Amino acid sequence: MSRLAQTAGLTDVQQEILSTVRDFVDKEIIPVATELEHRDEYPQQIVDGLKELGLFGLMIPEEYGGLGESLLTYALCVEEIARGWMSVSGIINTHFIVAYMLKQHGTQEQKDYFLPRMALGETRGAFSMSEPALGSDVSAISSKAVKDGDEYVLNGQKMWLTNGGSSSLVAVLVKSDEGHPEGTAPHKSMTTFLVEKESGFGEVRPGLTIPGKIDKMGYKGVDTTELIMDGLRIPANRVLGGETGRGFYQMMDGVEVGRVNVAARGCGVAQRAFELGVSYAQQRQTFGRPIAQHQAIQFKLAEMATKVEAAHAMMVNAARKKDSGERNDLEAGMAKYLASEYCKEVVEDAFRIHGGYGFSKEYEIERLYREAPMLLIGEGTAEIQKMIIGRRLLEEYRFQG
Repeated sequence: MSRLAQTAGLTDVQQEILSTVRDFVDKEIIPVATELEHRDEYPQQIVDGLKELGLFGLMIPEEYGGLGESLLTYALCVEEIARGWMSVSGIINTHFIVAYMLKQHGTQEQKDYFLPRMALGETRGAFSMSEPALGSDVSAISSKAVKDGDEYVLNGQKMWLTNGGSSSLVAVLVKSDEGHPEGTAPHKSMTTFLVEKESGFGEVRPGLTIPGKIDKMGYKGVDTTELIMDGLRIPANRVLGGETGRGFYQMMDGVEVGRVNVAARGCGVAQRAFELGVSYAQQRQTFGRPIAQHQAIQFKLAEMATKVEAAHAMMVNAARKKDSGERNDLEAGMAKYLASEYCKEVVEDAFRIHGGYGFSKEYEIERLYREAPMLLIGEGTAEIQKMIIGRRLLEEYRFQG
């Protein structure tokens, strides 16, 4: 294990899980990640390995066939996986957001039906909030569900759906006016639907189309898609929690888990960038000695390592706060903001240390340089995180005049 990003107070079970995941990353992910990424190829063999390790059931309670582990354990596993290839951590992220939402908000029938299959990785989850005309402004959602007997009819277009093609269960947030008269606050008239579908592209069930993969600068391998609903009929028992109008709160609860995940991904990518940078600095020679012996490079390495440590500490704090049952939107926002920004900076410094070779696709740092920007916008931009942080700080430090 590296000296950086260690976590105090872990149980023997947690340490064993992390050691197993790190060994898997070193042997099964890092050697093939760059080649698969350049081909934009879905890492099926890696995903199968994660299923064998039981990672798709890591946070699912034991009563449903999962391991019943904490968000902290999950976040530390994500950190290790992202260190190998960030796209793989994205494959399990949306799965766990949906599993968490089911565990926290689902009806007993929904939990009994979905969670055992999700624990095995047989049912794979994805979630969908964003639309073409909106990003972080969730209140502007225009996709709509209309009640029709014992069913709802869904229409609209969703965007930036991670695992859109490979998933078989999508939690979709739409507007639903039933029981919510005109003038109701937007966040009180949204509902989350549990939409089952076939994996793949095209029409994956009547009224539901996954057009194909969106071509991206980085974050390749994992499928990012649109989702088009045109007369999609969903039975009423697939409303998450069995009650309309709760979707916004359910999604925001899940997004807090997602923000801890993105922070963990930032930590993992930053740690890998530091490893590559410190290794290359000891091999590359200029003016008769390794560049690591030049003070300018030592300063850069010192700054990189400090950022890796700081981001890791904030991510761990946010995960532990969520595990305690306390409100953690402040901590999750801070961790996501700091980790993603520091990740970008550490990757760029490693890129600079590599010099011209960093621009070559033969070197791993080139891939990391294209992956880091996604973390700046995933699960809410830096500006959104700062807005959340600012509002929460004003709540905590309300002026008593």
